[in-house]
Amino acid sequence: MLSQLLEIALVALCTVATAAPAPAAPPLNERQVLADPYAPTTTTCPGSSLVRPATGLNPSESCYVAARKSVANTALAAWLERQGNFSTSSLPTVGFTSSGGGYRALLETAGVVQAFDGRDSKFNVSGLYQGLVYEAGLSGGAWFLSSLAGNNWPTVSHLRDNLWAQAFQDSLLLPANLLSSSGLTEYALVTTDITAKEAAGYNVTIVDPWGRLLSYQLLQGYDGGVATRLSGLTSLSNFTSHNVPYPIITTTNVNGTQGQCAPPTNAIIFEFHPYEYGSWDTGVSAFAQTTYMGTNITNGSPTVHGKCTTHYDNLGYVLGTSSDVFFAACSVIPPANSTSSAGLGNVLEGLVSKTHEPLFTDLFGLYVNPFYKYRRSSQVQHNPLLTLVDGGAAGQNNPIWPFIQPARSVDVLIINDNSADTPDNFPNGTEIQQTYLNAQAAGLHKMPFIPDVSTFVSRGLNKRATFFGCNETGTTFMVWLPNVAYTYPSGQSTAKLEYTVAETDAMIANGNAIATQNGTAGWPFCLGCAVKNRDGGKLPAGCNACFEKYCYYRSGTSG
Repeated sequence: MLSQLLEIALVALCTVATAAPAPAAPPLNERQVLADPYAPTTTTCPGSSLVRPATGLNPSESCYVAARKSVANTALAAWLERQGNFSTSSLPTVGFTSSGGGYRALLETAGVVQAFDGRDSKFNVSGLYQGLVYEAGLSGGAWFLSSLAGNNWPTVSHLRDNLWAQAFQDSLLLPANLLSSSGLTEYALVTTDITAKEAAGYNVTIVDPWGRLLSYQLLQGYDGGVATRLSGLTSLSNFTSHNVPYPIITTTNVNGTQGQCAPPTNAIIFEFHPYEYGSWDTGVSAFAQTTYMGTNITNGSPTVHGKCTTHYDNLGYVLGTSSDVFFAACSVIPPANSTSSAGLGNVLEGLVSKTHEPLFTDLFGLYVNPFYKYRRSSQVQHNPLLTLVDGGAAGQNNPIWPFIQPARSVDVLIINDNSADTPDNFPNGTEIQQTYLNAQAAGLHKMPFIPDVSTFVSRGLNKRATFFGCNETGTTFMVWLPNVAYTYPSGQSTAKLEYTVAETDAMIANGNAIATQNGTAGWPFCLGCAVKNRDGGKLPAGCNACFEKYCYYRSGTSG
């Protein structure tokens, strides 16, 4: 009851709070000569601080989550009541994550979400999506989340039929398609976009054309949704009405300006969301406002008083950063822009070379460092630029990290893992176990015990849903849903960048089977038991059998 009263009070407080003013339009003499929507723009700064210490949630996120929780509770209660005799007097906060894995991850996640979405399917698990409070993605999972959020959260069916099916079949990520006569228009527009960004005084790297071309597959609107920005999600109708989970995208830090290629396993994890971006990790421990991404900041304040940047937070650039695998080249990539036999990296560098000579830093997503000379941010405070890469590059291919932080309250986390841990491109527990090891090293106690890979394989956990944290207290209860080829060979290569319409349909259908555990009897009820496990309410008697079937119990313990 106390928690419910606190939620009501927070919603009321947020309702009367004054929204942050929109950035002022820049004076005519400060506007970019090339009025391209992709180019960042100079504007005046807000009165509020641009950087804050990572000592709690951003107030805007707190307000959104409180309002979203109220909406989600109604949907979650209705879903639970359909599953069995569940008490709904108290309800948990539920999150969902989708891993990396290129289009494989996007399509399998799409199928899982479609099955969970009460607007888009009629499975017994349908309606659970409406009960989610948070949703996170990285790399291919970020492609899915960005496509969903950037288009105002339509159904998967809508995206499949009106955007994905044709875009994936005629993928501009294949050099042969991009450099053919059919790709000339997009090639010219992307060239104009990145040239405008460079002309505006901002660094262009391989992530710029990568993100722009991905956007043609994922975002609707002129020039591949070029005007879609991460901070702009807050103005979309499904966001303003709190109808959707709060979105988070993760990336990984490398010291690229110091010559480092790949991140270590304990690399800093950055998270990006509509209101802010930054990291909870020691060495950064701070967040900056997403709207003013790209602003030169020194010790938390604009380097030039009153001068800020907007429009740097292009959604394609952020999702491109989260899926930036080009760092693995670890050397300057030679450009190519005239031969369809060139590799994708060469073609992307060919586009970049229209703005400057190839550089080593072209391998990374480059961001003006908002934590420059910020005392709390000891590991990055001396770097004018942040160099970021694929969110799973350090072995944490599931974006769990944001939800095991002390400041963020998530009771249950559903994890759709589409990692390619095995030679045939299926997960085997490697990634989620790495997150457990990193959490232990960082002193993060919300991560439940995760066994090693040999245990996953020997017990067949990699072939079915598994619950983690069943007999633990103080941890987030985790429902792990690995990619399994139930109805289609879903272990497609991460490097596969083109899918026929039939392949897209079949991959999504297999994702439906992951969500429903291929129609396993009793699964929807057991999923209800998992969702209710952490809120302290009494569970139906049948839940014990569910936990016996799906829980992983650490050796020496029992249910």
